[in-house]
Amino acid sequence: MSPAVRRHPAERDAGRVDHDAAPADRSEAVSWPPEVSHEPSMSIGGVLAVLKPEFPAVSISKLRFLEEQGLVTPRRTGSGYRMYSRADAERIRFALTAQRDSYLPLRVIRDQLADLDAGRAVEQPSRARVVTRDGELVTPPSGARVSAAELCELTGASEAELDEMAQAGLVLADTRGRFPGRAVQVVQAALALARHGISARHLRTVRTGAERQADVIDQVVAPTRSQRSGVARERSAAQAAELAELYARLHAELLRTAVDQLG
Repeated sequence: MSPAVRRHPAERDAGRVDHDAAPADRSEAVSWPPEVSHEPSMSIGGVLAVLKPEFPAVSISKLRFLEEQGLVTPRRTGSGYRMYSRADAERIRFALTAQRDSYLPLRVIRDQLADLDAGRAVEQPSRARVVTRDGELVTPPSGARVSAAELCELTGASEAELDEMAQAGLVLADTRGRFPGRAVQVVQAALALARHGISARHLRTVRTGAERQADVIDQVVAPTRSQRSGVARERSAAQAAELAELYARLHAELLRTAVDQLG
């Protein structure tokens, strides 16, 4: 038997590096999107600056969380700093868009990215699942009323799910059994939360909180509305809408602060 060839440690290390690098090159060759640079050229702050205009709520902690969930894998420098490629930024944009527009859970988004990596087409569900016109989504205009069947068709909710939301007071029908157009967004958000195990009955406190805030807004705009002129009514409606937006922003920031404190 011929004696084993002893290799210098540096040679063994070099061979090991070459062996480990091969899978990375192969995965980079098929990872999505293929037409965008995969060279790590941006810090996590650079990626944040690219995405902020489109996703104002995105944060560094959100980017780290998406990495932990396996949706993106930035390179690491020798000092341990994350470095992202343009392709990484596009994968993050895909995930944030799917969460914002389609309320998809991360496990579904991860599966979709795996399909894209494998070259398979992915079709995301739209907000309005059925109603389109020339490629544009058609949503109920402000002040419109929709039937229960139309609401289910627009959101993908079942009749049982809609009934549960109605019983919890999340959506309210008028005497003719028709819902306001804004109920579409309410049902979509409730369905997204249901995918995480948060049922409609758990959302009653959200509804009651909104009603209390609406009462405060009503007290603020009541003096203007009582003037009964058309201009005064328009002014009170605009003021109420502005206050509602401010309340929503405050609630969102307080909720994010509370979640950050969960550790």
